[in-house]
Amino acid sequence: MEPEAAFALDTRRVRRSFDRASATYDAAAVLQTEIRQQMLQRLELTALTPRLIVDAGAATGHASLALKRRYPRARVLSVDSAFGMLKAAKARLSWRRRFDRVGAEAEALPLPDASVDMIFSNLLLPWCDPDRLFAEFRRVLAPRGLLTCSGFGPDTLREMRVAWDGLDEHSHVNRFIDMHDLGDGLVRAGFAAPVLDVERYTLHYADMAALRRDLKALGSGNFMAGRPRGLTGRGKLERLRAAYEATRHEGRLPASYEVVFAQAWAPATAGARPAGAATSIGLAELRRQLPSRRDPS
Repeated sequence: MEPEAAFALDTRRVRRSFDRASATYDAAAVLQTEIRQQMLQRLELTALTPRLIVDAGAATGHASLALKRRYPRARVLSVDSAFGMLKAAKARLSWRRRFDRVGAEAEALPLPDASVDMIFSNLLLPWCDPDRLFAEFRRVLAPRGLLTCSGFGPDTLREMRVAWDGLDEHSHVNRFIDMHDLGDGLVRAGFAAPVLDVERYTLHYADMAALRRDLKALGSGNFMAGRPRGLTGRGKLERLRAAYEATRHEGRLPASYEVVFAQAWAPATAGARPAGAATSIGLAELRRQLPSRRDPS
């Protein structure tokens, strides 16, 4: 298998894994919840009054509900390719009016061009092709529409990746994309001056088995086409545990996460494409830009 092909995502495996995890996801989603709250707080910097919001990769619907509370007059579409997740979201959302649950791939949204005012996407990026995803988001966003999303950077689960080094020739941890490359992808898709920044989080576990249980409960796993097939032997697992133990600090094993936050705007004129736009700037720059990006109506 060609090196790049080995890193391609097996999208069917992604969908099946998240479908199975729908019953266990919420209990394990500590970091996902924190990131969602950070993304919602960043919306306080905007003055949008959206009519149609897409929660792309909605999972069990927590963000959809929070968006509805923030924008009570908006229609919120909860989009996910895992039907188990949408079923879990139903109990949370069905008693609310103006919600729709849509089973679809975010890279192929069943929506007209320029029809959406905001796309909110918490940690969907790692499980998609970013160029295809950004192109689709750009297609459906109306002029001055907002994309706010998050993803994992390459330092995510670095302890696990280092522990696997030298055990075999396979990649056992998904490859995550650098903030600057994501910024370049947003520009290629036609977004205006993306704003990107990184936060780092560390979760702690009693042992490696507890970390692996959490990842399974979340639906996370190795979805690359070049992943090793079959079960990992007991001997190799013992060597992996021993290697991971070298990272133990104050009695706990760390699991590091590099989280990339991004906001980007569809240009004010339909079809406009920025030339030479900056690809990674921080929150101070976002605040500076906002007056010129707010809807004048």
